[in-house]
Amino acid sequence: MKSKEEIFALLQNVTDPEVPVLSILDLGIVRDIILKTTDEIEVVITPTYSGCPAMSMIAFNIKMELVANGFKTVTVSEVLSPAWTTDWMSEEGKKKLNIYGIAPPQYTTLHHPNEIDVIVPCPLCNSADTKLISQFGSTACKALYQCNHCLEPFDYFKCH
Repeated sequence: MKSKEEIFALLQNVTDPEVPVLSILDLGIVRDIILKTTDEIEVVITPTYSGCPAMSMIAFNIKMELVANGFKTVTVSEVLSPAWTTDWMSEEGKKKLNIYGIAPPQYTTLHHPNEIDVIVPCPLCNSADTKLISQFGSTACKALYQCNHCLEPFDYFKCH
């Protein structure tokens, strides 16, 4: 029987279909792994928001990864409580976002300033001279910003 640590290592190979540079572990959506038998497992995940369209693809990819590694029966369950927060994202995941060109969350839910007052550095040139264009970016969990220095638009992964 594989240990939870070995299974977490396998899940590092499952990426977010909307931001493929992030694994589901970087994103922080894996809540639990339940080993039922030597070839039966349940993975519990929390969506980044209710109705997230990527969750069915993520569940499918989790099943495929674990079946390819010897599990015969894989169940993926979703839990909505507690609600997912960007605080659950790994620091490595936030670095990957920035390198990918998406500004990572700039604060935690415990230190939540007014969203309008947040300075979001440009992930392309690191300038702090940026402006909010739209509260909604390429997906509902992102906002669209523009850098006043390099003039490039970029997504910001909103804190929530």
